[in-house]
Amino acid sequence: MTDDSGAVGEYGATDDYEHYEAVVVGCGPGGAAAAATLASNGVETLVLERGVDAGSKNVSGGLIYAEESAPYTIDGLFPGFREAATERPTTENYIHNVAGDQVATFDISELHHHDTEWADSVLRRKMDSWLAERVHEMTRETGGGLLTEVRVTGLLRDGGEIVGVETAELDPITADLIVAADGVNSELARDAGLMDWEEPEEWYQGVKAVVDMEPGAVNERFGIGDDEGVAHLFSGDLFDGVRGGGFLYTNRDSLSVGTVFHLDSIAAERAEPHELLDNLLTHPLLAQWLGDDYREREYSAKLVPDSKKVALESPHDGRLLLVGDAAGQMQAQGPIIKGMNHAVTAGALAAEAFVDARSRGRPERAGALYEEKLHSEGVMGKLRPSAYRNLGSLGEVEPLSGWTDRLTDSSLGRYAVRALGEGVLERLYSSPRLVSMIPDTRTPYVTLPAVIAEELGERVTDRNEVEPPELDDRIGDLTYDVGDPHIELIDNSYAASGTAVTACPVSAEDFGGGCYRDERIQTNGDEEHVVSLDTQPCVECGTCAVVADTNWEHPDGGKGVEFREG
Repeated sequence: MTDDSGAVGEYGATDDYEHYEAVVVGCGPGGAAAAATLASNGVETLVLERGVDAGSKNVSGGLIYAEESAPYTIDGLFPGFREAATERPTTENYIHNVAGDQVATFDISELHHHDTEWADSVLRRKMDSWLAERVHEMTRETGGGLLTEVRVTGLLRDGGEIVGVETAELDPITADLIVAADGVNSELARDAGLMDWEEPEEWYQGVKAVVDMEPGAVNERFGIGDDEGVAHLFSGDLFDGVRGGGFLYTNRDSLSVGTVFHLDSIAAERAEPHELLDNLLTHPLLAQWLGDDYREREYSAKLVPDSKKVALESPHDGRLLLVGDAAGQMQAQGPIIKGMNHAVTAGALAAEAFVDARSRGRPERAGALYEEKLHSEGVMGKLRPSAYRNLGSLGEVEPLSGWTDRLTDSSLGRYAVRALGEGVLERLYSSPRLVSMIPDTRTPYVTLPAVIAEELGERVTDRNEVEPPELDDRIGDLTYDVGDPHIELIDNSYAASGTAVTACPVSAEDFGGGCYRDERIQTNGDEEHVVSLDTQPCVECGTCAVVADTNWEHPDGGKGVEFREG
């Protein structure tokens, strides 16, 4: 708190604002890890969460990992975490190469068990709210606490120096340390000029359905016990040529089924995310698991940073330290999708760096120490692997990428697939080294899986009876507390912003009830092709901020969509 003299912190401004040693923005796993580490070291910490509850704004596929090589794990920071906050341990991992109704399945458990202490499926509302309760208890002991329904709108500066945060609901707050754990759409990262939304190829878009299923049915259909779980991944031609794939994870009494695609591919193909998800849900392979009693509990979406391209080498500016998605710390390399564990490690390292710097009498060194720790602890090596930088990225350069794709689909490429066979290919798919250098091209996501399925796969004869909900039903089943519009459409011409009509997960070309709508307006005999915007059904994924000409910000605290599963 501010002392009687009005001075703020150990090295700051003199305005009469409420002051804390540390302010953590966002109470997902990264923010929770930072707050817990700060509090356990006696640092007065205030945590600000935008949702009505931690997790109400968060979406994940999702599996959370504890890596053997990581200096911090979530269960190490929060005892009892797995028993109370996760769904099922993931004991088996498979990838399905698909071409029509032909499927070739590889067991890639060895890949996912590499450097893995454990990996559990999670639903973010349940997980994050449990973490938030622990965080509130810990931070209260040091004079801080957790406040929900508070939206941090930007950074507070004094003479150009970052000294705190501004919010929509409270007076400005100053701090010696600001940890931005506010997610992929971080307004603090953008305010500091550390992150932007300029290039679609730097992002993935994930769309997910949580499917209701009794625990006994989960066990029976997947052949597992109560304390077991399975992860299935899907790639090939079932996604209309869009680069990416699908996933299915078993929860206690539900399934998480979704898709993750490169955003530039979604935009280029004018693909509609909800239809790509439906392509997976209705494929004959899934009939054995989904049955004929399909019921969705929730539909959701989010952007995911591609750490190979955007993970910040120096995720700090003065007192501001970025962790998790806000710093681009999301490892998405072929069948490896890890983000929450890296956010946990980064959050704890950021807190550790501040504690170390403060103990040396130089709190302003926290950012530089944090950067050093990310490298020395191996985090940046995982997020930006040298194998991709030196070799994998070369495969994305034309004409090499086009030549590789044509070769894969040629008679020579098909002969090579047959010659290698399932055993060798399965071992190659399970190589961490090879996975780390996969280029972001059509070949590994679409062409090669389809060729493998055609040459080595078997025909699936099951009949899939699933009828996914219509988009308007999916939107209608979500919970909203609508506030003021939080997106401004700057250029409504179809040329500038029309991609949002198809790329937005709650919009579609022939659907008139979503966020973005395609319209033709007659004016004085001339026809104008424009886009209109309605933010009411927005799921706050941020897609339109990248593919359209908008001014995008979060709704105020407690407003907008509220995810009950996440």
